[in-house]
Amino acid sequence: MKLPAARLRCAACGGIDIHTHVVPADFPAYAGATDGSLWPRMEPAGPCHRRVMIQGRVFRTVSHQSWDRTIREADMQRLGVAHQVLSPMPELLSYWLPLDDAAAMCRHLNEFIAGLVASAPASFSGLGVVPLQDVDAAIRELEHVVSGLGLSGVEIGTNVNGRPIGHPEFLAFFKAAEALGAAVFVHALKPTGTERLVGPAALEHALAYPTDVGLAAASMITGGTLAGCPGLRIAFSHGAGTLAQMLPRLQHAWSVLPELQTPACAPSPRELARRMFVDELVYDDVAIRFLAEVFGVSQILLGSDYPFAIQDPDPVGRMAASGLPEAARQAILRGNALRWLDRDGPIDHDEDASP
Repeated sequence: MKLPAARLRCAACGGIDIHTHVVPADFPAYAGATDGSLWPRMEPAGPCHRRVMIQGRVFRTVSHQSWDRTIREADMQRLGVAHQVLSPMPELLSYWLPLDDAAAMCRHLNEFIAGLVASAPASFSGLGVVPLQDVDAAIRELEHVVSGLGLSGVEIGTNVNGRPIGHPEFLAFFKAAEALGAAVFVHALKPTGTERLVGPAALEHALAYPTDVGLAAASMITGGTLAGCPGLRIAFSHGAGTLAQMLPRLQHAWSVLPELQTPACAPSPRELARRMFVDELVYDDVAIRFLAEVFGVSQILLGSDYPFAIQDPDPVGRMAASGLPEAARQAILRGNALRWLDRDGPIDHDEDASP
């Protein structure tokens, strides 16, 4: 779906941050048929903050930046960000809820995000959510998100209750996203491997998230989704996690092990990986340049994880200091995001995309 001209003009004068999250100021009262213990609710937490409560416990304390448009826009101006792509806090994706409850939560979040976008279309685009534990229901909500609410696409998790997104059971959903021209953003969720971490629980964000994103991205290659959906515009958070480091090994194994040389991996893992978009949220200039070498400059997007604690506090400034050529920096700051959000039909990935 094409962005309005006002958004295009705005995007031409500053960065487009594709990795930002929102949380509603409140949730509707539970109206389902179960005990509702997994349904989130909000309670006050001092000036400008609220607590997201799940099963009577504090899941996360969030600030008014999560729902207040004027606060976000002031921060954007300070950071040199012209446009934000809004997606929900991933822990609200609701794959673990009964389907009726999940559908209700998705609809609430989607209408909240659509309202923010409508209130400031020059500042925001939006990604909705779908109940991906049921592919048919997810496709129906995807159609509503794109055709009904006019959002740019959806955010999904790296896995659905432990099932990686590259599993064939999700292929119909990605084909629907491709046909609708919906942008897809993949974020870590309930990651694997947390039992191997030694240290505080916050290491889940620092170490388990990148591993889970890397495995999810790899599953889109080995499971055949990228080969089967050549026009899919899919972006992975945090630089696609560990995929950039795993890719040479996967490519080598594909070249020497006949059992890996299947139509799913055609034409090759490396070439399929360069169809993905990834954000540059890896917190390091050398790592950003490495992403550009692995995926191609044309596939790198600006991302910050605003407004959460692990956010990059100066994404535009980091890009300025990245050491990449000016044309590459400008593409990452805004041009690539417009392609990811905007472009109808298949994208030509054969262009020279080296740094």
